[in-house]
Amino acid sequence: MILLISDLHLQEERPDITRAFVDFLAGRARSAEALYILGDFFEAWIGDDAMTPYQLSICAALRQLSDSGTRIYLMHGNRDFLLGQAFCKAAGATLLPDPSVVHFNDQPVLLMHGDSLCTRDEAYMKMRRILRNPVTLFILRHLPLAMRHKLARKLRSESRAQTRMKANDIVDVTPEQVPLIMQAHNVQTLVHGHTHRPAVHRLQVGEHAARRIVLGDWDREGWALQVDEQGYALAPFAF
Repeated sequence: MILLISDLHLQEERPDITRAFVDFLAGRARSAEALYILGDFFEAWIGDDAMTPYQLSICAALRQLSDSGTRIYLMHGNRDFLLGQAFCKAAGATLLPDPSVVHFNDQPVLLMHGDSLCTRDEAYMKMRRILRNPVTLFILRHLPLAMRHKLARKLRSESRAQTRMKANDIVDVTPEQVPLIMQAHNVQTLVHGHTHRPAVHRLQVGEHAARRIVLGDWDREGWALQVDEQGYALAPFAF
């Protein structure tokens, strides 16, 4: 069994989500061969050198799962793209590039966070290109902590304000982009998060029937995609 989750947006201000995640690690995830976390694991991440006691506790919980035998894979989201190798090493996790192709049930599957598919949001895509530039990342990681905290608060505030003002289709994936990237990676299954709109979408990629599975965010309930010999099952669960 393999489990995939995303968009937990972990933060001290949401102890309910934190408790649900720790329970998830100690329970259901212990039976999994692997756990994939596809971005926005934390609400914000300003650098591995700035880990708080809260973030260290999450790291320790992941390490316990890893030590129990479950492989853990992490992918950057738009909120935690500064998460680095130091955290992953301490947590016993592997950092995956976005996008990544993995194999489930002997079939290739494309994993993404999902924000790069929202190409109609031109302002966000421009900001994304700037923030993900290697030069920008180097500068951000070497800014004083106080400045990083201030910048993170500013970006989060602006993001929330802009998202409220944008039309729903602007902040969702661009439909035309989905078959293009799936065809480029030669897959019939895509799994991503980011949009907070859990669903299984059927589509056509070339001559093949395909599917796009969107993971849900952890806000009022948790969401997980389970992959086993029976296939794919996307379902919510109560905190």
